[in-house]
Amino acid sequence: MKKCILVVEDQEDNRQILHDLLVSAGYELVEAVSGEEALVALTARRPDLILMDIQLPVIDGYETTRRIRSNPELKSIPIIAVTSYALAGDEAKALAAGCNAYVTKPFSPRAVLAKVQGLLAPVD
Repeated sequence: MKKCILVVEDQEDNRQILHDLLVSAGYELVEAVSGEEALVALTARRPDLILMDIQLPVIDGYETTRRIRSNPELKSIPIIAVTSYALAGDEAKALAAGCNAYVTKPFSPRAVLAKVQGLLAPVD
């Protein structure tokens, strides 16, 4: 069975890049454009990994991550922050919110794929 990744990203071009990259690598994708939509998506399907944008409308990626981590059924899902926040301390803030890894935008597709593969078992 294919591993499922939830991509939480409000920018369509970034979602498309991640979609093309991850589907071609053999992953199944669920997409959300906001933190609220991500939390709803998690009630329908438990992904194997989450790619979380930080700058999101309504509920940002930090708060969305904290809410996921507070749910005992979801707290073990690996979360990779994918963000344009690249100032000193931003990575530490993402990790403190509960992210397992951090990638800055613009991102290298290879770097994102390497982080995903590092946190997931190989695709069947």
